[in-house]
Amino acid sequence: MKLGILGGTFNPIHNAHLQIAREVRSRLQLDRIIFIPAATPPHKELDGDIAFSDRLTMVELAIAAEPCFDASDIEAQRGGRSYSVDTLTQLQALHPADQLFFIIGSDSFLEIASWYRAPEIFTLCNIAVVERPEARVTDLLAALPVAMGGDFCYYPDEMRLAHRSGFSVYYLPGTPLAISSSEIRSLVRTGQSIRQLVPAAVCDYIAAKRIYQHDR
Repeated sequence: MKLGILGGTFNPIHNAHLQIAREVRSRLQLDRIIFIPAATPPHKELDGDIAFSDRLTMVELAIAAEPCFDASDIEAQRGGRSYSVDTLTQLQALHPADQLFFIIGSDSFLEIASWYRAPEIFTLCNIAVVERPEARVTDLLAALPVAMGGDFCYYPDEMRLAHRSGFSVYYLPGTPLAISSSEIRSLVRTGQSIRQLVPAAVCDYIAAKRIYQHDR
């Protein structure tokens, strides 16, 4: 089975997250996609200190009608900082017969060298890099530090890096919907509608629990 792994703070999950998951699944012919909310993100603080349980519930509500999407609380169960390398190592052990595809934005790929134990990530799974309009990548190999370059073969016609481990980095251009979670939080705080930006069930949950209204 080919499994996509889509992590993030999901603070909140929104329609662009779902569209990205659908497109990656279609383009790479994945069987399922697992959404993994970060329990304790290592790179940024959670705006508003929103509980993990609320963010997980919003993910579950958002994907309820998507039969090929699942949600996982693996990072909350493990505890500690939510480092991607630890999550991927754990998932590889849980799914030894499956191919894993770690889905990240091109902005994150451009910063991946700064991630905790970054070189190991390329030895654990395939990586699907989704193009963000503000962070287009024209040369995948040039985007990586020189020290990592020797571990890859670059196929520019395919926009793919082949790692010595046998896994690949795939670049997927043109994914639509420029929506940000920070924009949604700001709209809620100022009393504006977010109904076009998030699934209806997520919108209703945010309103019912008065999430993101703490600064109003």
